[in-house]
Amino acid sequence: MVDTAPINQSEIARKVNDFLEYLQVERGSSPLTIRNYRHYLNRFILWLQSRHIHEGLKDINPEVIRSFRVYLSNLPNGTGSTLSRRTQGYHVIAMRSFLKWLIRNDFAVMAPDKIDLPKVEERQVKFLSGEQVDRLLNAPSQDSIQGKRDKAILEVLFSTGLRVSELTKLDRDKVNLDTREFGIIGKGGKARVVFLSSRATDWLIKYLNERNDHFKPLFIHHKGKKDPTTQDEKMRLTPRSVQRMLKKYSHKMKMPMEVTPHVMRHSFATDLLNAGADIRSVQEMLGHKNISTTQIYTHVTNKQLRDVHRAFHGKGGN
Repeated sequence: MVDTAPINQSEIARKVNDFLEYLQVERGSSPLTIRNYRHYLNRFILWLQSRHIHEGLKDINPEVIRSFRVYLSNLPNGTGSTLSRRTQGYHVIAMRSFLKWLIRNDFAVMAPDKIDLPKVEERQVKFLSGEQVDRLLNAPSQDSIQGKRDKAILEVLFSTGLRVSELTKLDRDKVNLDTREFGIIGKGGKARVVFLSSRATDWLIKYLNERNDHFKPLFIHHKGKKDPTTQDEKMRLTPRSVQRMLKKYSHKMKMPMEVTPHVMRHSFATDLLNAGADIRSVQEMLGHKNISTTQIYTHVTNKQLRDVHRAFHGKGGN
């Protein structure tokens, strides 16, 4: 398989390493972003090696890129199909970003805008209605501390629109329950202020009052015996645990979709926009770098406005 071959330190490989270091040190990109870019760009290098192409920067040209994209379009994805157009697009985005960085550093390479992004179907935004959110928030039983923790998590997710990684990184001493706001460093090192609703704050207090430990994480595991000498990070709830918890409650309440942390984030944004919040404010609260990312939610609210128009327009008797 081409993707498992060792990567020689060709000129392109050396510059890819420099580019990834730039993303980490100067851009503050997340480890996940850097890992993905490394994977996409290394796949390009390995493909060049398999075609016995020299692998100098001058070898990145329209014809080579076209052949690489044909290769991607036929590449098995491990499930009996080929790479989706969206995944192919991620490879193109990584390549364009790499070329932009090379140009900024005065290397003579092909223009990034000569590589077109593949057209993909518009991503569907999945979110819960107000009634569905209420049902989900009431799903956890309050008979155990684990149920109180789950209730607090659901309330915080819907109140803040936090990403699951941001939620699980929270520490008790960093969340001000008096002012009901706190700062976080989100994706790409972007800082923002997060606000808690009074209901989310009340449930956090109830949960924390049940705890008799001194672990720093805001949300911890509660199964098994607790050893006071256990390191804080061993007790911290993981993103995967939160995902499983949401899946359990969405099945319990027979939600129309499998609820994920991102569905909760979508529901938070949609609720704000439907209530009249301006998109720039929602952008800030979500921690989006670009307004275009936030604009996916306007399709949802525009549809709801259209439904209202169809239901009520021209029926006033005038």
